[in-house]
Amino acid sequence: MSLETDLLLDRRRLKRRLVMWRTLAVLALIGAALVVWRHQGGTVAGPRIARLTVSGIITQDRKLDTQVAKLADDDRVKALLVEIDSPGGSVSGGEALHDVIALVAAKKPVVVVMDGIAASAGYMIAVPAARIFAQSSTLTGSIGVLVPTGEVSGLLKTLGVTVDDITSGPLKDQPSFTKPMTPEGREVMHGIVMDMYDQFVEMVAAGRHMDPDKVRQLADGRAYTGRQALKLGLVDAIGGEHEARAWLAETRDVPTTLPVDEVVTNGLAARMFAGSLSGLISTAWKSVLSQGVMLDGAWAVWQRPGG
Repeated sequence: MSLETDLLLDRRRLKRRLVMWRTLAVLALIGAALVVWRHQGGTVAGPRIARLTVSGIITQDRKLDTQVAKLADDDRVKALLVEIDSPGGSVSGGEALHDVIALVAAKKPVVVVMDGIAASAGYMIAVPAARIFAQSSTLTGSIGVLVPTGEVSGLLKTLGVTVDDITSGPLKDQPSFTKPMTPEGREVMHGIVMDMYDQFVEMVAAGRHMDPDKVRQLADGRAYTGRQALKLGLVDAIGGEHEARAWLAETRDVPTTLPVDEVVTNGLAARMFAGSLSGLISTAWKSVLSQGVMLDGAWAVWQRPGG
């Protein structure tokens, strides 16, 4: 056999081995992706418990609202477990999420587990649940609405800058960033805040089966610890996911052996990317929030004292 023939055969053997290893590598990658997909929100076959994790600032998320609403008519989902670690967020975002959770709660068991903080809009989304669990040290409550405003007319005057707004009515520029709020403007803004506050109180009263006047006594904006909230009737028990699963099994015939499927709206690639960064981003965001954040619009958010 000639040298050229030997080289040709060796090359073919090497090519076959290379193809084999490449194939194995691709199969391994697909297998790993399927594991991540199942762990981070892929559809679990058969009956399951859906878990909705709400963390950080709550804002309007139509994709998430749609995904949660679908759970109401999904016969494979036997219960919804909502885990909350949020200081609140926008009133509209909290209201929308509250409503879709209530939609699910009308058809199947919903149980809430509060982590470090579930305040303001973070509490709003908890009240449709049949059972609310909190840690003893959880900060919750803070029932109320905040509309931050500010104006820099003093600074502009010092700089020699004059602002002249042309409006269609005396309240069109209220509140204004460039001049103090008028008494009429303050009255109108206060009316808006109190109307949203009344809506918040009504949600709590309906969800917790409490008299609205009793809720108003508790809803002066203050936060409560989990133990305090338990005594006041704002939560039902002290505990975490283990206790929540046990309650579902004992009172709603939802076995503790059922798998848990995460409610997600992003795709596989995004979930794989987010999995490695979520902890870092969450930590950074909480650090920023803890220093106090000026937010535009109407917010139901716990403001750290001195922030």
